[in-house]
Amino acid sequence: MSIVCEFEVNNLKEVYTVNHVAKQANGSVMLQVGKCVVLATVVTEFDNPVSEDFTPLTVQYIEKTYASAKLPGGFIKREGKPSDFETLTSRVIDRSLRPLFPAGYVYPTTITVMVLSADKDVDMQVVALNAASAALYLSDLPINKPVCGVRIAKINNQVVVNPMQSLIKDSTLDLYVAGSENELLMIEMKSISSAEIVDTGIDSFTTIHNANEVDEKQLVELIQVAQDAIKEATGTYSKGLELYKKIDAKVELKPFNVDVKLLDYIRSTYQSEIKNALTKLAKSERASELKQLAKQVVTESFVVENGFEYKETYEALSIVKKEIVRSMILKDKVRADGRGLKTVRPISIETNILPSAHSSCLFTRGETQALVVGTLGGSKDGQMYEILTEKSTDIERFMVHYNFPGFSVGEAKPIFGVGRRELGHGNLAKKALESTISKDFTDTIRIVSEILESNGSSSMATVCGGSMALKAAGVEISGLVAGVAMGLVTENNEYAILTDIMGLEDHDGDMDFKVAGTKDGITALQMDIKLGGIELSVLDEALLQAKEGRLHILNIMEKAADEIKPSEALPMVEQFIIDPSKVFAVIGKAGQTIKDIIEKFNVTIDLDRNSGNVKISGETQEGILQAKDHIISITNNTQKKSNQPLDFEKIYATDDIFDSTIERITDFGAFVTLPKGGEGLLHISKMSDKRLNKVTDVFNVGDAVKIKVLSVKKDRIELSLANL
Repeated sequence: MSIVCEFEVNNLKEVYTVNHVAKQANGSVMLQVGKCVVLATVVTEFDNPVSEDFTPLTVQYIEKTYASAKLPGGFIKREGKPSDFETLTSRVIDRSLRPLFPAGYVYPTTITVMVLSADKDVDMQVVALNAASAALYLSDLPINKPVCGVRIAKINNQVVVNPMQSLIKDSTLDLYVAGSENELLMIEMKSISSAEIVDTGIDSFTTIHNANEVDEKQLVELIQVAQDAIKEATGTYSKGLELYKKIDAKVELKPFNVDVKLLDYIRSTYQSEIKNALTKLAKSERASELKQLAKQVVTESFVVENGFEYKETYEALSIVKKEIVRSMILKDKVRADGRGLKTVRPISIETNILPSAHSSCLFTRGETQALVVGTLGGSKDGQMYEILTEKSTDIERFMVHYNFPGFSVGEAKPIFGVGRRELGHGNLAKKALESTISKDFTDTIRIVSEILESNGSSSMATVCGGSMALKAAGVEISGLVAGVAMGLVTENNEYAILTDIMGLEDHDGDMDFKVAGTKDGITALQMDIKLGGIELSVLDEALLQAKEGRLHILNIMEKAADEIKPSEALPMVEQFIIDPSKVFAVIGKAGQTIKDIIEKFNVTIDLDRNSGNVKISGETQEGILQAKDHIISITNNTQKKSNQPLDFEKIYATDDIFDSTIERITDFGAFVTLPKGGEGLLHISKMSDKRLNKVTDVFNVGDAVKIKVLSVKKDRIELSLANL
């Protein structure tokens, strides 16, 4: 007999149908929110435990195109490889539910969430997690509490819980939190950029790019909103679903227990050897030194006489090693590599070391090293992808690809396809960097991070190197972004927060907490809790400590940015905006005018008829600038009643100096009035003897300037400030 449970929580009306479909599974529910319907199932093999000490959990989130009345795109009309969104959603569910499994649960378990009917206004990651949690809670597995996911947005400065997807585009924040009752289990956050049009004078406007970073205090307040919503929802689920929960299967939990005699022997005999091994373990994510020590210990007479084998001996050494690491941190306030709790490992930054790449950065922090390479492409070079609820394809124009080869941790294994971890790390780095890129940049950017060495937080090295690669490629960004990985060790009422954790501390600690941002605030965050939960006061302290580390790294990055020398491989491009009403004058009858410009100056021109955006690329800077000046002269001449172009050679001469006024400002320079008619471009490179990032750093519309003519041709005039 099927059972229907309806809940209205966190701005969602959820309808759970239990005991109606997939009844052969250990647990299953069908969840409907709006027009969205998902099926979540949990299946385990109690008769097939694994011998290793871990929980063999697999999570699959699968979208079916029929759910949106569509056929699969491409040549093969059947769903195939999971999309990035499906893979990332599977990771979200896994990271949120895995902490619920008790120690010693060693039974292969698969959680599957299938989207059967889609709704473009429903947040699939929230619905998928809630459905998976309900199926797990109702199953006969030893899971005794439900989990809830909530998304927090900030729309028109108002905090919204679980907004409709159509409103997300107006949000400046994307915060996803999963938890149970009072416990936070997983957090993901990114800031979303926006563009603000500002009036700079009569008939003059400029666009200001906002990365919308979030400060630490505000983030804690937002997480508190999410925690309150989670507590209310999970309480509702517990009361509403408890009656329909299956009786636990009473499976045996098999934690890998080590004989107390062996532990005592290791503690009393091998303390100094383990501490010596720690100095090497702190330099690598591999545990080869501990394995070598285990091979030695297993030959000792005490171990042989008591029948202890290598596996148990190695496990005993690992337990004592963990005790020593945590004791050093909590009692002595020192870490295995000798650092203090807040110390960031030494950092070195080398930029544009690859002569044939558009940009590159070799970022090294301690024993973690990322080679991050930037490539620029046109607006049509992005990655096309399908969205389940959309009929047409979309294009991803900013891509971050993260690769983690085995040699980075000294493992002898070949390089295969991209795994879930690599997709997740690349996605985190993309979140951290994306909001700093100007909205005006409509071309394609691909950032590739090759991890060459890893010992703690290669994803944050990717963020730092990625930001430097963007800067080295000449991409306009609102600020550099640095990332730092934080850790937590807690025993009873004592705790210690660690800055820039290494692999050893990640493995033996209680929290993995990555924070990225600019000097103005946080742009992305990811947190996974290994404990039952974390107090917000501790989270607040960790965020402030992370800020110290982030600002330290940013200071080093800013110094390196000042020394960047542009790569010779960078494409020569000029981008500017003309009056959209003058676009057809540039194109000409049957496109003849723009064809003539392309042939005459040997350039490529990309012209947007709606916005008036013009992008010129070519092999020589001279040809590009000449084509640009020619287009500007066409747009200026169309404003004159005579429709006759000015002959600059007849009215101006080289070295002429005159007073002028800035009429309008663009990304590439400022247009000034010419005293004998027309307008002239004062290019940004001719405004200062130092490199400028923005014209508005030195000038505003209406400013009086003294101009000098550098060169003049019939239809072209080159200007600079008179005092240069």
